[in-house]
Amino acid sequence: MNIYIAWSMAAVIGFVVAFLLGYVIIPWLHKLSFGQTILDIGPKWHEKKQGTPIMGGLMFMAALVVACAAVIITDRIIGGDIVTGNAVNASAAKVKFYGGILMAFAFALIGFADDFIKAVKKRNLGLTVVQKTFAQLVVSIVYLGTLYSVGATYMFIPFFGMVDLKIFFWFFGIFVIYCVTNAVNFTDGVDGLCASVTVSAAVALLVVAYLRNNLGVSMLCAALAGSCAGYLIWNWNPAKVMMGDTGSMFLGGMIIAAAYAIDCPLIIVPIGIIYVIEFASDIIQISYFKATHGKRIFKMAPIHHHFEMCGWKEKKIVKIFTLVNAIGGVAGILLVYFGNIK
Repeated sequence: MNIYIAWSMAAVIGFVVAFLLGYVIIPWLHKLSFGQTILDIGPKWHEKKQGTPIMGGLMFMAALVVACAAVIITDRIIGGDIVTGNAVNASAAKVKFYGGILMAFAFALIGFADDFIKAVKKRNLGLTVVQKTFAQLVVSIVYLGTLYSVGATYMFIPFFGMVDLKIFFWFFGIFVIYCVTNAVNFTDGVDGLCASVTVSAAVALLVVAYLRNNLGVSMLCAALAGSCAGYLIWNWNPAKVMMGDTGSMFLGGMIIAAAYAIDCPLIIVPIGIIYVIEFASDIIQISYFKATHGKRIFKMAPIHHHFEMCGWKEKKIVKIFTLVNAIGGVAGILLVYFGNIK
């Protein structure tokens, strides 16, 4: 199948399915009373979000699966195999593709458990930090184990080429996966922010995957971008639904899956620069607070709340943050384009 047709098909189907699912899933979540509980320490104007349905991430999760399945099946019917493409090791390409998707759904299950506890107990505290961290580490190790089983312990570094991480593959991988999933989760703090930033990240990853000659992953990223865009219609301020940890953990998993499938997890830094900033702002705030016994650098962390406290409207935060992330995406594309050593 022509790659441009595959991209268009995946993005359009993802968009349409996610949008249409809003008519089904949002009333269902209302019926189940799966509503958001707002922390007392948060911005006071967030209190109006009380009761807004969570777990809206189910919309783009289902849409992504439908979009990918439609493209893959159609491609198979006409005699192609977009997942493996021209890969030297077809089995490794399949493991990276399907293993990455399964890993993202495993993280979504952790998020679902967190959301379910919040919804049932009507509080904004779900799984404990220890419980969530343990579950994330288990998923990370299992996923890295699948990559290790096909010899994918190497990493592409622009201008340096492929580097075998050897034993550091495990330590580096656990660190990256843990940080990214939590960073994406932190980005989900105002209406439309996480999904908008992820659309820009997915588009950039689509181009990078194409440059790395991985058409299957580029199609996957098109489906991710389209599905998030369809969900955004319902999540744009004022949001009618929130993705919850179910959705944000899934998106973190998908960003990791795409980056690892193209052997370049480091590309997440520029392409997901907002994720990095959000995560870093929280770490800096906590560290500074402890070191100074109560002083703060930001009015509130993660940093999107700081700008809210400074008077920025949610729509402005989303637009500026998405623009910054898009610029980071361009930087990431240029790094791979000029540093793509064969």
